[in-house]
Amino acid sequence: MVEIYTKQSLIEKLRQIRDMGWILGRRQGNAGNVGNTLELEDLLGIQENNLPIPNAAEWELKCQRSNTSSLTTLFHMEPSPTALKFVPNILLLKYGWPHRGAGIVYPENERSFRQTLSALYRTDRGFGLVLDKTEQKILVSFDSSAVSGEHAQWLQNIEKKELDPQPYWGFDDVFHKAGTKLLNCFYVVADVKKEDGAEYFFYKTIMKLSRFSRDKFLAAIENGDVLIDFDARTGHNHGTKFRFKNGKLPELYDEVEVI
Repeated sequence: MVEIYTKQSLIEKLRQIRDMGWILGRRQGNAGNVGNTLELEDLLGIQENNLPIPNAAEWELKCQRSNTSSLTTLFHMEPSPTALKFVPNILLLKYGWPHRGAGIVYPENERSFRQTLSALYRTDRGFGLVLDKTEQKILVSFDSSAVSGEHAQWLQNIEKKELDPQPYWGFDDVFHKAGTKLLNCFYVVADVKKEDGAEYFFYKTIMKLSRFSRDKFLAAIENGDVLIDFDARTGHNHGTKFRFKNGKLPELYDEVEVI
């Protein structure tokens, strides 16, 4: 049976878990081991960040390793205009490249479009983000002059050397999505150690983050702390994700309380 929490009882439960010290990870070999372990029945007893707090559906739980350079997902959101289905119909079809598993685990014609985009720099295939504050949009930008020489053959095979139309996310749409998922958040950071090949976690830092800030979120995109991740292959789009760098989540909120 799922336990019902109040915000205060959840805080107390998180403190108890912290006081337990090092805990053996329950999902060894899984990239989500740190969060999966925290959510399991003998600890929090929840499923997929679904916090059972009555009348408080606006609360989210995020858990991250303290010593990682990996990105953590904020939310999924496909670019607009959504009717064009940009990822499979344009980015993958017209700007994709042969999947490394093509002819091995996938058909010979399997294509891939995997890019992590920043507003600070372009990828080696020339993709980046542009914040258009006049039009209130986050735009995907492609600059063929920024493509690395190792991708010269790929560039030569691209018919259109510029994105037209450009995929984008409207500021209001993104903030609505972010506010729905992340208006308030419990953020847990865990130290990690390995013993005999097994991971152990110490859920050391607990924060209560309140009042997700539109201005801080846009600033985080602009300064490269929030990135947009495409991960698609022929026939399967893993979803477009807004993701944050390690330790940067508290900077998106107006109120940060260390518990």
